[in-house]
Amino acid sequence: MKILLAEDQAMVRGALVALLSLGGFSDITQAEDGQQALALLKQHTLTPKPFDLLLTDIEMPGRTGLELALWLRENQAELNNNIRTKVIVLTTFGRAGYIKRALEAGVNGFLLKDAPSDDLIHAIKQVMAGKPVIAPELAVLAIGDIDPLNDKERRALRLASEGKSTAEIAANLFIAEGTVRNYLSEAIAKLNGANRIDAARIARQKGWL
Repeated sequence: MKILLAEDQAMVRGALVALLSLGGFSDITQAEDGQQALALLKQHTLTPKPFDLLLTDIEMPGRTGLELALWLRENQAELNNNIRTKVIVLTTFGRAGYIKRALEAGVNGFLLKDAPSDDLIHAIKQVMAGKPVIAPELAVLAIGDIDPLNDKERRALRLASEGKSTAEIAANLFIAEGTVRNYLSEAIAKLNGANRIDAARIARQKGWL
């Protein structure tokens, strides 16, 4: 069983590798951020045996775990041998926005990082058997506030929250600077933020970023 572990905190990543090894999983590829994870997913879709499982954090540089899940959902048909990579999300925060977006992205499991270690091994076995694993109390949170942002506004706002300028955001998203300003203005208005940083703070608290 091939596992891709995407986690940007080295100490947490090392602890997860150790835990997975104790659980009998040894074929683990590590990605230190979302961009590296996406590159590995793209590379392995072209191999005879793609990853069986993506175990990912949500908040990471480059790409979020939810963006990786969306990419997989949109590109599963390209995987060889009809293998479908399962996705389990690990996060520190049980925010309504995160959970709702995870479900919409087709995530198979959603676990909090403070859950007992045995829960992770059990969740992996359940997910690989075709059973979704999301704690009922977390699933209830998905009924929370409706996310007003579209994907383009969300990506622009997330890059702005990282301190990137309008020009840098435009280069990153391959769009014009005027389009970036439009996306950010729309996001600020939708969130009733004072500026782009305030809007990003609001969106992050809700789990929409």
